[in-house]
Amino acid sequence: MPNLEQLKAGFEGELLSDHSSRSIYATDASVYRKIPLAVAIPRSDSDIKKLIQFASEENIGLIPRTAGTSLGGQCVGDGIVVDTSQYFNKIIELNKEENWITVQPGVIRDELNLHLQPHGLFFGPNTSTANRAMIGGMTGNNSSGSYSIVYGTTREHVLEITGYLSDGSKVTFNPCDAENLEEKIQQDNLEGEIYRQLNEILSDKDNQKRIAENYPKSSIHRRNTGYALDMLLQHQPFNTNGEAFNVCSLLCGSEGTLMLITEIKLKLVPLPPSHAALLCVHFDSLQESLEAVVEIMPHQPRALELMDKFIMDCTKENIEHRKNRFFIQGDPEAVLIVEMGADSKTELHNKINTLSDSLKSAGRGYAYPVIEGAEAKRVWELRKAGLGLLSNMKGDAKPVAVIEDTAVDYRELPQYISEFTAMMQKYNQKAVYYAHAGAGELHLRPILNLKDPEHRKDFRRIAEDTARLVKKYKGALSGEHGDGRVRAEFIPKMIGAENYQLLRDIKKLWDPKNIFNPGKITDALPMDEDLRYEAGQQTPKFNTKFTFSDAGGFVRAAEKCNGSGDCRKLAIAGGTMCPSYMATRNEKDTTRARANLLRELIGRSTNFEKAFDQPEAKKILDLCMSCKGCASECPSNVDMSKLKSEFQYQYRKHHSGNFGDWAMAHISMLNKIGSIFPALSNFALKAPLLSDAMKKLMNVHPKRTMPEISKITLRNFYKNYRQIPGTGTFKKSVYLFADEFTNYNDAHVGITSIKLLNALGYKVLIPEHEASGRAFISKGYLDKAIYCAEKNVQMFSPIVNSETPLLGIEPSAILTFKDEYPELLRGKNQEKAKALAENVSLIDDFIAAEFEQGNFSEKLFTKNHRKIVLHGHCHQKALNGIEGTKKILGLPENYSLEVLPTGCCGMAGSFGYESEHFDISIKIAGLVLFSEIERLGDDCIIAAGGTSCRHQIKDGIRKTALHPVEILFQALLEQKELT
Repeated sequence: MPNLEQLKAGFEGELLSDHSSRSIYATDASVYRKIPLAVAIPRSDSDIKKLIQFASEENIGLIPRTAGTSLGGQCVGDGIVVDTSQYFNKIIELNKEENWITVQPGVIRDELNLHLQPHGLFFGPNTSTANRAMIGGMTGNNSSGSYSIVYGTTREHVLEITGYLSDGSKVTFNPCDAENLEEKIQQDNLEGEIYRQLNEILSDKDNQKRIAENYPKSSIHRRNTGYALDMLLQHQPFNTNGEAFNVCSLLCGSEGTLMLITEIKLKLVPLPPSHAALLCVHFDSLQESLEAVVEIMPHQPRALELMDKFIMDCTKENIEHRKNRFFIQGDPEAVLIVEMGADSKTELHNKINTLSDSLKSAGRGYAYPVIEGAEAKRVWELRKAGLGLLSNMKGDAKPVAVIEDTAVDYRELPQYISEFTAMMQKYNQKAVYYAHAGAGELHLRPILNLKDPEHRKDFRRIAEDTARLVKKYKGALSGEHGDGRVRAEFIPKMIGAENYQLLRDIKKLWDPKNIFNPGKITDALPMDEDLRYEAGQQTPKFNTKFTFSDAGGFVRAAEKCNGSGDCRKLAIAGGTMCPSYMATRNEKDTTRARANLLRELIGRSTNFEKAFDQPEAKKILDLCMSCKGCASECPSNVDMSKLKSEFQYQYRKHHSGNFGDWAMAHISMLNKIGSIFPALSNFALKAPLLSDAMKKLMNVHPKRTMPEISKITLRNFYKNYRQIPGTGTFKKSVYLFADEFTNYNDAHVGITSIKLLNALGYKVLIPEHEASGRAFISKGYLDKAIYCAEKNVQMFSPIVNSETPLLGIEPSAILTFKDEYPELLRGKNQEKAKALAENVSLIDDFIAAEFEQGNFSEKLFTKNHRKIVLHGHCHQKALNGIEGTKKILGLPENYSLEVLPTGCCGMAGSFGYESEHFDISIKIAGLVLFSEIERLGDDCIIAAGGTSCRHQIKDGIRKTALHPVEILFQALLEQKELT
């Protein structure tokens, strides 16, 4: 066993060998799993050199990794995973005059382009994972993406690569003219040996012939099978008309098997045309869509992407992407998304019209919607979600990434897919088709259960048959996702044994001890070994409080994570998931890491009684804020909030909780006691000695202010308030849920809600009911949450209907009726909960819907000018959306509304109060929320629907945020004063 303590000495970064860290890094986005020896997170070049020296001395592998979104298993291995995403993420130098930039491997593609945008430049290759994919990974895989028919692959944009060879020497590879190449060949070091070997290989006429005959067709620009000797042959001196010889062409697509990269110099291109639009052509059959590809390509589209019916049907069940289906007409078998670009709108529309007329006259397609502006982004979001959406199938059978990377000449795509479809019928398979039709590459996925021994056999058989078919068309088995573990075994068949030996010779010279990502490209293990699941593996079943019915149990809910890494996007990408990762940029704080660990520790457990007695899992779940972002933004809808809550409940069976957790869970009871003498309670909350003692007892950070108790509870106000309809008579009655936060802490918001509803013509009813149970759910006191759910369902089911709906003020509380209650209850109560949920809504949505139905006029509200900015609540955005809130804040005709591009506020219920979470809570808020608000003028009104959000804004930057109903009611009062 290697002595890792020896490596730790003087190591500036982190070296992790605990079971949790190793489990988290055991998988990527592929079907493979291998527990590594350790995880290294280097901070400096010195660390890189130490790793190489240690690996060489101990004969262990180094597995380079950035975002870990590889589909071929490139980031999986039993050596040391080297994660350069956390510290090697700097932009080093930009040269605007010469259009190049030098970056470290951990720079995110979209982050890079955001940096370049003001300079009128950008980096062209655009993977579907561009909001978290990093330049190092894109270089290793030679990534391309949707615009490859315009910008090619990463290889065409890499000018220079700097890093360390297997002997620890630092080297820079860049273009060499004839004189420089000769100088390199004469060097007496490993770099010189590399140039000599490549020169000898490529100068040999027999090698040249064999490479030309056996490598994929040069007309296929997506070809990553093995080392790119065919690309090097296009360089000088082997091609007199070629570019200067550059070893970077070989390194792109080498999957970290030849060196460890620390810097990459990229060629930049001008920003895309100023005008672009999408023509979304609908087809009744897949075959017709592929034949249309051949007709579309001469029109020079910027992108040409395909989605099949299976993918589109998956989007129906995804909360986030359901709304992005707006352009789909009927029930197509396939849709081609064609992007056209031009420098003027006139030219653009001419191009679109010419193309659509051509297709119509040829009888291709049945619908041709044109999408422009911001709506186009929604179409691309739908397309990009394909990888993750495919994993959102109930049960163990999933669309598997095994043959998803094949590319042929696009002109031969219809014939190839026709043969492929016939081949798949042998296995009773109807594969899933999507992605880059214009590049001749469709991501083809059979649906397999890799826990089933027979399906595992099909896994190999399908791969073998596909390799033979691709070879027939002289295509590329690896188009853009690389060889990795899944395709490396077939490289000898794809390029011939003699060419494959050349690859082995190159690997041996560059890396004689096989320390760089061993088993990838050369000397690969069988492609059906080291799979994520073992043959015959049984999925444990547990008696859980949540049903996890949409997944088929707790374990399968965790297994829904396919590793695509959507949870690694940063705040600049927008959205909510995953706030803790946005703040730390540490893999352990992603939804993916939490799902990986739950799958490892609980999914493989054989001791069902103690399956949840996992301190490691408790630790890694600690920074999950239960924001619900993953429930909608994760394409697989992994709901880590529910998984965490269930885990907390099960874990508490083995370990007693602390008083702080108990107090936060029972905050409704404590506030009820405090409301008896609110003045005395508030004095205690503010008086330094009493407040400090209380905070210490409840594990609240000293810098936090505690929410005050309202002078009068909402319920007490309601009992004594005479309701008068503002429109003469009440149109209808509504039930208002007096949630535990509004009732005791924000009664003024509840009171305003009653008055607003009255003024709009609605009578408010507040029956006696239980707390929502939100606090119990967040701390895993699920027995108590179930009690609340049962009582509330029994209370409201007989009286709530479409005519008398139940409205809520606090999003996290009222949305428990829609989200958690149907999953916590069983039998008749569950059915009642599902039916009740149909008639439960946020007060914002109710008012917006009533306005749309013409039940009151916007003339009721002030004509004064106001600037409103809205920060959306996490649960509301994830489970419900904020359209209703936007609508009501826009009712006053002279109110201008800006929706802030914020994610989570960082408070997340009790999370931001807790001592150990205070710093990260403030850091999360500082990513976007605080800076967005601080740029506003004092005359700007801040709207925030969540009590936690408003408290965070007040605590963090001393600004007051209002609930949307407060803003709307004020607009109503101002108009009344005028009249």
